[in-house]
Amino acid sequence: MKTLELSVTVSPRYLAEHSDPARQQYVFAYTIRITNTGSQPAQLISRHWTIVDGEQAVQEVRGLGVVGQQPLLKPGESFEYTSGCPLKTPVGSMRGTYHCVGEDGTPFEALIPEFVLAMPRTLH
Repeated sequence: MKTLELSVTVSPRYLAEHSDPARQQYVFAYTIRITNTGSQPAQLISRHWTIVDGEQAVQEVRGLGVVGQQPLLKPGESFEYTSGCPLKTPVGSMRGTYHCVGEDGTPFEALIPEFVLAMPRTLH
């Protein structure tokens, strides 16, 4: 039996050069690596993000693909992209899911693990 599985790793970072703490503007970038760890090709169709800032304000973001693409990954293949997220607080978090489909048309969700967005020296 073929399996449908994508693994997701995230590397976030603070962008001081694009941020303005005096105006409550904190900008973060994150690089995501999606790897097909299943045994059949799978295509990423859409994304759903839950973004929470330091004041517990929640923002939901949905959209087709990632960075304008809907990558099709064969078993063992990876796709990497970098995107960004502005916050009104120096600390927040993101988590989500990718809606995907296997080559046989079977839909499935790939979990994006929760990760922290934090301006340096704000967490102890």
